[in-house]
Formats: sequence, structure tokens, C-alpha cells
Amino acid sequence: MSRLNFHHLHYFWAVAREGNLTRAAAHLHVSQSALSAQIRQLEDQLGQPLFARVGRSLQLTEAGQLALGYADSIFASGNELMALLREGRREERQVLRIGAVATLSRNFQENFLQPLLGRDDVELALHSGNLLELLARLRVHTLDLILSNQRVHASTDNPWRCQRIARQPVSLVGKPRPGGKAFRFPQDLETTPLLLPGRDNDIRAGFDLMCEQRGIRYRLRAEVDDMALMRLLARDSDSIALLPSVVVQDELRSGRLVEHGVVPDLYENFYAITVRRHFEPPLIQALLQRPEAAVLGGLVGEAT
Repeated sequence: MSRLNFHHLHYFWAVAREGNLTRAAAHLHVSQSALSAQIRQLEDQLGQPLFARVGRSLQLTEAGQLALGYADSIFASGNELMALLREGRREERQVLRIGAVATLSRNFQENFLQPLLGRDDVELALHSGNLLELLARLRVHTLDLILSNQRVHASTDNPWRCQRIARQPVSLVGKPRPGGKAFRFPQDLETTPLLLPGRDNDIRAGFDLMCEQRGIRYRLRAEVDDMALMRLLARDSDSIALLPSVVVQDELRSGRLVEHGVVPDLYENFYAITVRRHFEPPLIQALLQRPEAAVLGGLVGEAT
């Protein structure tokens, strides 16, 4: 097998980072045609297309995304080597690459990462996508960890380690009701517009099953897959949202939203997915050992 041409890899890396062939060529002081030729040679060597042309722009393919992750690590290590040999010291800066399922609560992600956000010796690379895409990157070690609300199971071909790091009851959340009127569960579900997760969501499936078993009817206003959008709609409309309270933790603390009730026996589970390694990064070990209340933002009402 031929050795990887790092000169070609550097050209690919520059284009991927710039997101534009013209700007990358100007930065590298080469012609666009020469730059394109170098990248084509790298694609021929790897046996995979790295870019797809969409209109006038270039987008990374799945293989290109994987290659970019490796290139980032390779050139960061090269810069570190230069600094070590020139200055006689090594900058102890750790890079942690974390993926999160796109529909996962942004508040939960921030709470999980909170211990690292003020550290000058840690660089975070945060990625969002669907679970299958993220698992493909975890398999080839371009991610160190995935945050998900879906459990995955290990097999001979899939050496995943899936650890539940938090569990929170699901609540009905909305604006305070006029006159401080209490929300009656389940009677008011039939007349109050609801914001619910999409039908493929485990929370939605559990809620619909409960309603079916109890003969409960509800009034649907919107199905929303994105928790960040659900938060905005709950805050800016007269609807009540079905979600774990971590999603709206700031609004609950300020009183802009209130928890009208906790749905019986319905929970959101949060998982950290890693791949089996001989040497686990210490930063990940520390994050996974945090108490559940800290990961959920220390909201009133303990998760069980």
C-alpha cells in the first residue's frame, strides 16, 4: 500500500477549512487548477471522493468528513512538534471531540461540558448529526464520545460502550396560567394546545401509549423534533410542551415558564456512548463520573 501524501492532505485540509477552492488557492499561493489536481490525486489514492459539488459550493462527503478529522489531528500534532523543538517546551493542550444527536437538548449538552468550558488547556470540537453518522465517526476514532437520548447495544462488530448518565421525568411546561389557575391533569389536555415530539421519539411513543391506555384525548398544536425549537414555541405561544425540564431550565428559573405537571412513569434518558479502548482519555472519565444532578443543571426536583 502506498504511503499517504501529506502534501496532498494539506491541500485538502486547507480547502475543507476554507470551504472554498478560490480562497484556499489564494491562501496557499497556487492556482485553482493545480489545487484541484492535487486533491484529485489524494482522492485517487484513498479511493473515495472527498468533496461533492452542490451548486457553486463544495461540500464534504462522508469520507471527506472522516479525512478532515484525521487531518486536524495530524497537523495539530505537527504544530506541537515544531513548538517543542523550537521552544523546548510542549503546550499541554488536550483536544476532546464530542458528537451530539441533533435533537438533543442544548442545555443538557452545555451542562455536561460545563467543567471544561473555562479550561485553557482543553480544546473542544463539537459536532452535531444523526446517530448513525456519529457512530460511524466514533468507530474510526474521529470522535471521542457521543451524547444521545437513544441507547445503542454492543455486538461483535460494534464495540460500543453505552452508559446512562442521567434520567429525568418528562413534564408539561408552559406559561403561567391566567389568575394562577392550576392545570388539571389529564382533564385539561383535551382543551389545551400541546407541543409534542415527533412520533418516532420515545417520549411521544410513551405519552401516546399512556393516553390510549387511560382513554385520554388531547389537542395537538404541533409536532416538533428539535428540542431547541420546542423551547421557543413553549416560551412564545399559549401552548404547553411535553419535554424534560432541563430543556427549559433557564425559563423555569426565571419564572417565564412553569411546570404544570409531571407525566407519570414517563422519562427521558441521556446516554454517553464511547468505543472500547485500551486507554480512555482522562477528560472523558472525569465527565462520566459527574453526579446526575450536575449534568441536569441542578434543577429543583431530583431525577430518579
